[in-house]
Amino acid sequence: MLVILDFGSQTTHLIKRRLIQLGVKVELADPSTFDPGRYKKIQGLILSGGPASVYDVNSPDVNFNLAKLNIPILGICYGWQLITKKLGGTVVQGNKEYGPTELNILEKDLLLTNIPAKKFKVWMSHGDLVKQLPPGFKYLAQTNDIKAAIVVNEKKQIYGVQFHPEVDHTEYGSIILKNFVEKICHEKTQAYQINVNKVIKKIQKQLSTTEGKIVSAVSGGVDSSVASAIVAKAVGDRLVPIYCNNGLMRLGTAGQVEKIFSEHLKIEPIIINCRQQFLTALKGITAPEKKRKIIGNLYINIFEQEAKKLENVNFLVQGTIYSDVIESKGSKHANKIKSHHNVGGLPERMKLKLIEPLREFYKDEVRELGRQLGLPDEVINRQPFPGPGQAIRIIGEVTAKRLAKQQQADQIVIDVLKETSWFEKVFQSFPIMTGVNTTAVKGDGRAYAELVGLRIYDSRDIMTAGWTRLPYEVLQKISSRIVNEVPNVSRVAYDITTKPPATMEWE
Repeated sequence: MLVILDFGSQTTHLIKRRLIQLGVKVELADPSTFDPGRYKKIQGLILSGGPASVYDVNSPDVNFNLAKLNIPILGICYGWQLITKKLGGTVVQGNKEYGPTELNILEKDLLLTNIPAKKFKVWMSHGDLVKQLPPGFKYLAQTNDIKAAIVVNEKKQIYGVQFHPEVDHTEYGSIILKNFVEKICHEKTQAYQINVNKVIKKIQKQLSTTEGKIVSAVSGGVDSSVASAIVAKAVGDRLVPIYCNNGLMRLGTAGQVEKIFSEHLKIEPIIINCRQQFLTALKGITAPEKKRKIIGNLYINIFEQEAKKLENVNFLVQGTIYSDVIESKGSKHANKIKSHHNVGGLPERMKLKLIEPLREFYKDEVRELGRQLGLPDEVINRQPFPGPGQAIRIIGEVTAKRLAKQQQADQIVIDVLKETSWFEKVFQSFPIMTGVNTTAVKGDGRAYAELVGLRIYDSRDIMTAGWTRLPYEVLQKISSRIVNEVPNVSRVAYDITTKPPATMEWE
């Protein structure tokens, strides 16, 4: 087996996923308590990235001698910097790098077997860098800014990479990890297939000793629909889907929810009209984290009120996926990026116990589970939509007027992308009411109106993303329609920031 020491990277779990896809047994471990002597057989050790600096006072560390472990080691980002510090090299603050950069191979090695290109794109996310290698190490690859992009101590079989090979946007990243597993750790790999029946059986086992109804929080999105479908397969008509029609979703969502559940799952959802309740709760609120927590608490209150009307309800199904968990501080050494309404936004004391069938899965895996369940393409290929809805796409206070503007602009983006055959090609697309006013000229008169941001990007698992290179004429059409049709809008700006450093949503 291989062990991954989790130093709190947003993508540590993604390393585990890549190894599982290779058919390798793998375990995540806390570096502060990890004891190699407890394991009978470890073929290799991976030290993940993390948000800390190795020179922070309380930065995570290991309690064993890396040089005497006598198994292959791969350090990624912070993990590599920690290896450097432990083995006598030098780490310094350097040029911060977030997003894509070009890597140039200096010397071939087992880790770089079967990589056809001399130069390729890798994904960076770091502030510190290795200035001086520890004794016995040599350079294998570099970027324009980082000399120690890939290094090795061949005698000790210790490797270090400054970039993230586990993320989808790093070219040949999966080959690098496979080379480490096969050629350096000498582990056999095999094809891995996700199986929805295993997930269903897990839910059946979890609920085998319970009775009564199980409520499901649905939004019309991919995650909540697939989660509900899995639980419906496990418990049948005990599942009661509830949709909070809070006015914060995309136009027409309530009708889509009704269609998904009544036609495809043969279950009639309960639809709660609570738009005014949410607008009242959000009145005067501008802080993003406060918005998320208000929405999360209000959702739970409504679900608990509805559960009281049903007989013997103890469980609530949520479509939480792993990217929600990790951004809400999903591990000991991770930073909290934002409180997702269904993770960090939940109240501390809940009357209902959570069932989260998708908590360990990424977005592309959720779609595959949906396909295996036989859900239609219109459901599983739906763009991701945040649980807090348009509230976190409106910077500042959410009012009825600004919400109407946001929903109108949102529908324009959807319409234009569909008209130009781009809607199915992008991962996610939406406008943002920025709360920033700029000067415009409308009808030969001066207007001082709101700037609308536009975010359209490509991704597979939400952990990394690159902005979509839309044709200029498509961008022009979106901009012209928003400025001309949506009241009090002065201009449109296109967001061309990758993730990292940006998150998918602006709030």
